Amino acid sequence: MASTPPALQINGNRISTAEIPTEERLLDTLRWRLGLRGTKEGCRSGDCGACTVLADGETVLSCMVLTHELEGASVTTIEGLSNDPVAHVVRSAFEREQALQCGYCTPGFVVTLTALLKEPNAHRPVADLLEGLQGNLCRCTGYSSIRRAVARAQEGMER
Repeated sequence: MASTPPALQINGNRISTAEIPTEERLLDTLRWRLGLRGTKEGCRSGDCGACTVLADGETVLSCMVLTHELEGASVTTIEGLSNDPVAHVVRSAFEREQALQCGYCTPGFVVTLTALLKEPNAHRPVADLLEGLQGNLCRCTGYSSIRRAVARAQEGMER
């Protein structure tokens, strides 16, 4: 009986991990093997949130996890959220509130906020959502526009 080679799902596509070195970080697999450059490399130490993706619906810092650790999981990157209605609300809020500036941190914010808004208790105070974003850093905006975008996204979800 042939065994199934190790794999994971990335944005709905089965990706074999057989040829991926065991020490390779998910961030490198996404950006350099698969060309999914929306996931950004900011710090490589788990401090900035720019590399945030979803693994089985939970946020994961792709710079801090080895690809092989997620075998069998379903990973969603910012590219994989392109048709997600909640992510659409979040992206629209970031655009309308001009919370983008250089845009480098934006994918991490969008992925994280999308995950927060999909939680069963998503209709909680904006302050709680902002607390959930504390691991995401921005060096350009001063956060005022991001705070407004979070509030607008929360409003958009309540409609």
